[in-house]
Amino acid sequence: MTRRPQSPPMHGPRYNEFIVSPKVRVIDENGENLGVLLTAEAIEQAAEVGLDLVEVSPNADPPVAKFLDVGKYKYEAQKKANLARKSQKTQEIKEIKMRPNIDDHDYDTKMKKVFAFIEEGDKVKVTLRFRGRELAHGQLGMNLLQRVQEDVSETAKVEQHPRMEGRQMLMVLAPK
Repeated sequence: MTRRPQSPPMHGPRYNEFIVSPKVRVIDENGENLGVLLTAEAIEQAAEVGLDLVEVSPNADPPVAKFLDVGKYKYEAQKKANLARKSQKTQEIKEIKMRPNIDDHDYDTKMKKVFAFIEEGDKVKVTLRFRGRELAHGQLGMNLLQRVQEDVSETAKVEQHPRMEGRQMLMVLAPK
């Protein structure tokens, strides 16, 4: 089997002549430990079986190398990475807007949404909007946000405590 010269791998495992260590701990295609061998010797043994010598644990002392098919190994690693990327959930910030003189039923409806967002693993930004003379009664807004904080205390923690920003008061909740 003649091989054409290739450039060293930019990413992914080192294999065959790209392994820099003079000695490697070798594991054959059946998973059996062949012990520590010279790298050149191990590459020859892998070629006899029709496989490549792939460095699977480069940080060990000596590095661990296995008899594998490099293309297949890279493909499997790529599939595993794609699956991990697909299954991970990104955390979003959802916003709930309220007014300081909100009615009980409206409050309950908004809180159902807050619980749903936290259940999905998202952060929730609670925004209290003040209009006109409501701004003079900031303590009403603070009381409302403390009520929200008490209602969600079992499922969420306060990431940003209530603070004023212009005509609105903000608070950020994150799932526990």
